[in-house]
Amino acid sequence: MFLLQRLDNTKKKLKGQIANVLTLLNLSLGAFAILYTIQNQLQLALLFITIAAVFDRLDGAVARKLNSTSELGKQLDSLSDMISFGVAPALLIHQAILFEFGFAGAFFAIVFIVCGAIRLAKFNITEANGFFYGLPITAAGCILTIMTLLVAYIPEYVFMINTLILAFLMISPFKVKKM
Repeated sequence: MFLLQRLDNTKKKLKGQIANVLTLLNLSLGAFAILYTIQNQLQLALLFITIAAVFDRLDGAVARKLNSTSELGKQLDSLSDMISFGVAPALLIHQAILFEFGFAGAFFAIVFIVCGAIRLAKFNITEANGFFYGLPITAAGCILTIMTLLVAYIPEYVFMINTLILAFLMISPFKVKKM
């Protein structure tokens, strides 16, 4: 009986960590995106950020389905999102086009990262009740990432403007219904 009870407790603990493993995969993919961006392998970095978005979507769904949401999971998710959808896309867009603007391009990329950090910190201390306030960093980061596919077709200054708009949308007060 004791062995069965202990086995059941171990099973519950493992079940509770599945979502965290998915979150860590999200973070790892974001880190790979950063490393490949630094190596100027932008298409591969874009792919890693895209796959990170899939894992980000899965981790929350799995946590809710398995009833294994936790404060640790929430914090870990935000830290992972900062890497995968804040730092990685900002570095990617900088390497793809914003570097041409020198300090201004770097500044805009950093503003995106800072606004993403503010947005995630606000999310972690706010009861959302079915709503997000401001554009979620995952959406902003994915939009910024996809924009890198348009570098050959859109004037350079548009990327600076869009980076700034996305940054401020993340910290804006409007409500977005959770999906």
